[in-house]
Amino acid sequence: PQIVKEVQRLAGQLDSLSRFIPRLVEKAGPIFTLLRKPKDFQWTDQCEEAFRSFKNFLTTPPILQRPDHKTDLLLYLAVAESPISAVIVQEHQKVQTPIYFISRVLQDAEKRYQMIEKLALALVTTARRLRPYF
Repeated sequence: PQIVKEVQRLAGQLDSLSRFIPRLVEKAGPIFTLLRKPKDFQWTDQCEEAFRSFKNFLTTPPILQRPDHKTDLLLYLAVAESPISAVIVQEHQKVQTPIYFISRVLQDAEKRYQMIEKLALALVTTARRLRPYF
């Protein structure tokens, strides 16, 4: 991508694939950060590295399973300084298979939350995102 419009298009495509990509926000952080400062647009080496890693990742993406309503769902939450992520998995024959990935960047005020508050926010975000499915 050379101009802001191309980066916006890329970010939109990444966002539409977010349920298939684990920890999207962490991996694409440089690209999403670039969109916050459109006047200072400069495609950096970090952005290029994130872009290349996505191209490489998309050649072998994780295979998501359809949920089996007879088996329990497991929810894993990951909380860091800026991003929060979650994955829902099911265990079949002692192998956990992913069903859905969720991640998002925290807003400025949310970054100042205590870790337990960020964990609660990750849980609420996950519940809201998955409401149509359950």
